[in-house]
Amino acid sequence: MTKPKVLVIGSMNMDLVTQTNKVPKVGDTVLGTSFFTIPGGKGANQAVAASKLGANVTMLGCVGDDAFGQELKQNLSDQGVTIDYIKTIPNTSSGIASITLSQGDNSIIVVPGANQELTPDMVRENEKIIADSDIILLQLEIPLESVKTSMELAIKHNVPVVLNPAPIQSLPKDLLLQATYITPNEHEQKTLILNDELTSEEKELIKQKCIVTQGSQGVLLYQNTEELIPGYKVKAVDSTGAGDTFNGALAVSLSKGIALKEACQFANAAAALSVTKLGAQSGMPSLEEVEKFMAQV
Repeated sequence: MTKPKVLVIGSMNMDLVTQTNKVPKVGDTVLGTSFFTIPGGKGANQAVAASKLGANVTMLGCVGDDAFGQELKQNLSDQGVTIDYIKTIPNTSSGIASITLSQGDNSIIVVPGANQELTPDMVRENEKIIADSDIILLQLEIPLESVKTSMELAIKHNVPVVLNPAPIQSLPKDLLLQATYITPNEHEQKTLILNDELTSEEKELIKQKCIVTQGSQGVLLYQNTEELIPGYKVKAVDSTGAGDTFNGALAVSLSKGIALKEACQFANAAAALSVTKLGAQSGMPSLEEVEKFMAQV
């Protein structure tokens, strides 16, 4: 079978992770216990997830002309993702997330950097790769105008779109009504539906597109009747990247023409496996691992 072609239009960040026993107050200096860098960003994470699950994945986005930009591109290439459509922006830093871990909690500062340079014009310049894709994955860590342009071009070429509305923000109703599938968590879905611009009929139309993730409980579908697609019980080690794994897996499954309910079961299994290992991208499972897991449960 020909591998499905998945296009991810989104963000790439380098996560700068510091562990410490004490979070400094203003003016304090404290000693940390460890520091490491990990490639991340919702777009990159979803691209890696889809690639590991057997799709031909292309990433469309921007990095800076710094060392992190080179590392982010190399990491995606190493994971089998096509990086020909990643633009390096001169005199610009790559996106970073500065993460402080302490006593089981975390605090995060995100600097979008080059991710903000993914303009609508850049999206239009790459219309051919959009038209040539089987499915497109979008998130909200790039400019909203570029997300809208991506959606418009996908519709023009009859390419289905999975919109992951995270990090959540107020979205124009046209974007929500145009998406083929929307993958919010419970909080995000409530925020979307509370939009005062929406009529009751429009709210219902958007609700029908929603695949609401509920962690280990599974996902809720609203097609005809409300239905819970149960999750899988596993021993969780690290939930980082589980949502991105779900989205990548869902896109791969749908692009193969698999029915929505079965696609959600596959994505639930992939997400469950991802939390059994440390790290977002490093914990993402292969297609063989997911198929073996589903055969055993």
